[in-house]
Amino acid sequence: MRKKKDISILGGRVIDPANGIDEITDLHIAGGKILCLGSPPREFQATLTIDAKEQVVCPGLIDLNANLREPGAEHKATIASETQAAASGGITTICCTPDTYPVIDTPAVVGQIRHKARKAGYCRLLPQGALTQALKGDRLSEMAALKAAGCIAVTNAYTPLANTLVQRRAMEYASTFNLLIILRPEDHYLSNNGCVHEGKVADRLGLPGIPEAAETVAVARDLALAETTGAVIHFHALSSASAARTMAWAKREGRRVSADVAIHQLHLSETDIEGFDSNHHVRPPLRNDSDRNGLRDAVAKNVIQAICSDHQPHEADAKASPFPDTEPGISGLETLLPLTLKLVDQGVLELSDAIARLTCGPADILGLRMGRLTPNHPADICIFDPRHRWIVDKEKLLSAGKNTPFTGWEMPARVTHTLLKGRLVYSQNTHEENAT
Repeated sequence: MRKKKDISILGGRVIDPANGIDEITDLHIAGGKILCLGSPPREFQATLTIDAKEQVVCPGLIDLNANLREPGAEHKATIASETQAAASGGITTICCTPDTYPVIDTPAVVGQIRHKARKAGYCRLLPQGALTQALKGDRLSEMAALKAAGCIAVTNAYTPLANTLVQRRAMEYASTFNLLIILRPEDHYLSNNGCVHEGKVADRLGLPGIPEAAETVAVARDLALAETTGAVIHFHALSSASAARTMAWAKREGRRVSADVAIHQLHLSETDIEGFDSNHHVRPPLRNDSDRNGLRDAVAKNVIQAICSDHQPHEADAKASPFPDTEPGISGLETLLPLTLKLVDQGVLELSDAIARLTCGPADILGLRMGRLTPNHPADICIFDPRHRWIVDKEKLLSAGKNTPFTGWEMPARVTHTLLKGRLVYSQNTHEENAT
């Protein structure tokens, strides 16, 4: 383990939404934890100083959903490659999905994944456990054992459950152990093997569509079952304005529910699939402009309190077939922060609110006291330069997956440093030196 240094980050604009901080000041780190803001104690001596003048200093980002492919699909990506990519994007904590090979449904697999993440050393990994054994949708997993092994939540990922009775039993079991259930709201029968949003664009292109009702019906069903069972649920990757409105209603009713949205849903829509570019093939599909605007409004009002990458790295061949036959998903770790900051440039969010959706928002969903620059908390920190404009070049992404629809887009900020528990795990200068 690399030694933790006492660090001073000087002259940056420190933004900590959870603690209501937005000011130009210094931040000091001792023993891997936040020491203080402003002037340090007289006895403090920094062994590393970071000049953050004209840069933003904020909590390390928390990504609620990313598939790291390992174990079982290392030809797509590895834990080491993807956590390194995450660190370069200011992400210090990742919740990884259980749809690996083998599935994350035993403590042994949880231990294997956490060990690989610690060995890589770039990022904190919080595994999501499988809701059912082998994600087959019929027999419940040993949720208590998964929680004890370190799973932060349980989910069945993309795989539908056998029926609503299994879902009810799963919710009852999870609530017994106070485990968060993460749901991808999609009615399997209504989606009917579609690959794009059901509408005029799908009709014109001759592609099978997924109706909005596939999501809204699932949201209504899941809310009803959660109320019956007392389960705490989280909707992952909402894609429709209608579902966002239902979320607003549920929150007004005091339901124990939260939601996130994938960042690409806030920038893209069904019209982007016109060229049959398979990098726009995602699940849930890109919907229409009014859905995108409705999701933006829900994020602005904190109805949707977290933005995630929904990172799905693929090898080139996975995106090389005709559109319906390609694998869905975007490599999104390195564009999560800049695309969120793009919403600030577009007037959708204030800067502090944008950072909150990537830090304390997801932390609160998980029930963790993370995403904050509170003294004596682990020093997970992201420093970015809001003046640095850059163009996305997929070949320069650190992720093993180069499948991004944002190639050629100008991004509004660049991460310069990432610290995990007070250790410098990414430095832009070091990365550029190693690249030359």
